[in-house]
Amino acid sequence: MPSTQNRHEALAARLLGAPYASLNPRAQKVARHLAERKPIARNLASDESDEIASRGQRAADAVAKFGGSWTFVALFAGTMFAWVAVNGVLLALRGTTFDPYPYILLNLFLSMLAAIQAPIILMSQNRLSEQDRRTAAHDYEVNLKAEMEIMLLHEKLDGLREKQWTELLAMQQQQLDLLTGLLKAQR
Repeated sequence: MPSTQNRHEALAARLLGAPYASLNPRAQKVARHLAERKPIARNLASDESDEIASRGQRAADAVAKFGGSWTFVALFAGTMFAWVAVNGVLLALRGTTFDPYPYILLNLFLSMLAAIQAPIILMSQNRLSEQDRRTAAHDYEVNLKAEMEIMLLHEKLDGLREKQWTELLAMQQQQLDLLTGLLKAQR
């Protein structure tokens, strides 16, 4: 039986059309798993990504989740409406407000909220992008291995079909020989 390294190299050359050493690390990993008949698929959701997340990353995820929810939109709209309503009531009752129109103080608070919230949401999005990249890389490995397995199955089926055709032709030749012998015997 050939060594594991020889099987890796043979599979790479036969199925991928390149020497094992010239393949990228993902393709080498797939060739190794295929040669060793080991599964490559794994559950990325339960992998180390949740354990690695720092407190800041978890906080960024929570802020992004809340900031992108209808609850946040409703609270935000309610706060702005209340701000304008309180200023309107104060203007009607006392003739002055704590933040006169065009609501400069409200603008300041909204700008500060946006200035703080935007980078936090971007941090969360960057983390999600990295998770997506890992998932895409894993999907590539699984798909490449599946493709290679299918190619191997096709080779096996082609070999079996060729063997069956050879056996069938041999049987037909035997039958022809027998029929020829019977015809000669009848004459």
